Amino acid sequence: MKLYNTLSKKKEEFVPLEEGKVRMYVCGPTVYNFIHIGNARPMIVFDTVRRYFEYKGYDVNFVSNFTDVDDKIIKRAIEEGVSSDEISKRYIEECKKDMQGMNIKPATKHPLATEEICGMVDMIQTLIDKGYAYEKNGTVYYRTRKFEQYGKLSHKNLDDLRSGERSLLVTGEDEKEDPLDFVLWKPKKEGEPFWESPWSDGRPGWHIECSEMSKKYLGEQIDIHAGGEDLVFPHHENEIAQSEAANGKEFAKYWMHNAFLNIDNRKMSKSLGNFRTVREISEQYDLQVLRFFMLSAHYRSPLNFSADLMEASRNGLERIVNAADHLKFLMKNAKGGAMSEVENGLAAQTDVFVKDYERAMEDDFNTADAVAAVFDLVKFINSNTDSESSGEYLGKLFHILVKLTDVLGLIVDQEEEILEADIEKLIEERQAARREKNFARADAIRDELQAKGIILKDTREGVQWKKA
Repeated sequence: MKLYNTLSKKKEEFVPLEEGKVRMYVCGPTVYNFIHIGNARPMIVFDTVRRYFEYKGYDVNFVSNFTDVDDKIIKRAIEEGVSSDEISKRYIEECKKDMQGMNIKPATKHPLATEEICGMVDMIQTLIDKGYAYEKNGTVYYRTRKFEQYGKLSHKNLDDLRSGERSLLVTGEDEKEDPLDFVLWKPKKEGEPFWESPWSDGRPGWHIECSEMSKKYLGEQIDIHAGGEDLVFPHHENEIAQSEAANGKEFAKYWMHNAFLNIDNRKMSKSLGNFRTVREISEQYDLQVLRFFMLSAHYRSPLNFSADLMEASRNGLERIVNAADHLKFLMKNAKGGAMSEVENGLAAQTDVFVKDYERAMEDDFNTADAVAAVFDLVKFINSNTDSESSGEYLGKLFHILVKLTDVLGLIVDQEEEILEADIEKLIEERQAARREKNFARADAIRDELQAKGIILKDTREGVQWKKA
């Protein structure tokens, strides 16, 4: 399996630090508003990368944080007259709803920056002790020039660099030993949340957060660090400087970055009026369509969002779902059980689609070509199945289709998903009817579910259900 490493600027064979295991860290969103579709791209891309590693049998420890202390969060809190904690908690929950809609698997761990401050303070102290950081009037800075390999990820020359747009610079340049030094700890301002530290009551810089959270939940060395290409500099560059100086070893072996997303061929921005949230998209399309759209191009290629491309994605996804529905209908009415000799030969031909799919995914996760392999499988299914097909043959084709689409996070067996949601909804309605002593309605719901093959069991822990 090969992946493009931003560090070396070339494709490299993936060799894990520990055989059979992958340690992967993906920078998550800053939670001050609904996530936008630019946030959605790395979520979908690296969820798919994780799914493919799991498909290949790897045990994946996947960590993705929420930045829940930040200038933007504080600004939003002040505007609304509430605490920054209330803002971050609200939008973490909203983000999780959108992630569920996009079928993003929950991370092994979703650490919150505010819950890891003690570890950040310890890491900053280590950097001070090693001479990589210094304190001035309560602010702690990192000595950028002391880290000799600074710039190795972004491939920038240190003397040509300027501070990144999002560096947490809060005091005058004259306090720094060098203009390129960046903030590890900043003193509080009036009305801001703060934590105690040996240097001042304040809060950490943005970059140190990910260094500490990655170390705590994945160890001092990880296999893959990923995020949008906008994070290469300064965020990921600074993470490397902090982590490698503090831990004395290589931080991440492979760095993966997805390209930007444009809206109608223009950069997304509020000033241009083309800022689109995932929640807004969900009002027009099933978020499975958004996921399919995101995977229709290689993750390192710029992607343009438009109504026409979303419609094309909806039609493409529909073709795949229709093929799955067609197979389910035929399986339900299949007469014969075992495959015939002809069907055995046809089933063997599907190996080529699986191989094409895996070849695409193992060439730097080329989801565009993987989707093309799925379409080839769909075409084969539509051309080589009918009412005379055996149940075993149909079942094999269905299994392959579901297996490949599941790696892409696409739900093609939708009837089952909808049915489970309907069951839970009816159970909630039955519980409400019982509380209101409307036992006739409660019994009617139980009978309705029983007619659909669902058996209810009332327990102390709640209502359990199973298929008859």
